[in-house]
Amino acid sequence: MSTQKLNSGIIRILIVDDHPVVCSGLTSMLSAQTGIEVVGSAASGEEALAIVQRDRPDIMLLDLRMPGMDGIGVLKALGRMEHTTRVVVLTSFEKEEDIYRAIRAGAQGYLLKDTTESEMVAAISVVHSGKRYIPRHIAARLADRLMRSDLTARELQTLELLAQGSTNKQIAGALNISDNTVRHHVNNIMEKLQVTDRTEAVATALRNGVLSGTD
Repeated sequence: MSTQKLNSGIIRILIVDDHPVVCSGLTSMLSAQTGIEVVGSAASGEEALAIVQRDRPDIMLLDLRMPGMDGIGVLKALGRMEHTTRVVVLTSFEKEEDIYRAIRAGAQGYLLKDTTESEMVAAISVVHSGKRYIPRHIAARLADRLMRSDLTARELQTLELLAQGSTNKQIAGALNISDNTVRHHVNNIMEKLQVTDRTEAVATALRNGVLSGTD
């Protein structure tokens, strides 16, 4: 396997993914690179944070979807720690909301798992140097998401009930609010998601990752 020279010094990397085959493959690939040392791997967010405290890696390659503490939880916890481990998210999810939440929570890079070896090494090098690495197609999705306002907690609850097929009256009863307030929330949701009706709001929310749905 070819090696690629990085900027300077050894970049110490922690791989965080709940799939052992992914961790093994990444460890093998990155260990063959000049200037990179894989200090370990973790199958959970909690384990990852313990390794950060102990070994202080420079870079974490972080999956978003894990049982227990997910990648967003890890990013938020890292933000409260004194030691700075920079994070490149490595995931199979490219929905706007996933990208937005990860960057907002402190990720410095965002890659999909089908990325090439050379791009991954480049991303590690760029993030290690203190810059961000977001591929153009990911950046375009992020830009689209940044143009929309966040839904409030109550609007998200309303949207989830809409997705379940609830009527305004049923939503009002479930949330203990008036029909007028429900209509206000629904109008805000449609405006923020830039859609024209309830059905399109639910479809857009599922497509962009605002609602989890099934992947």
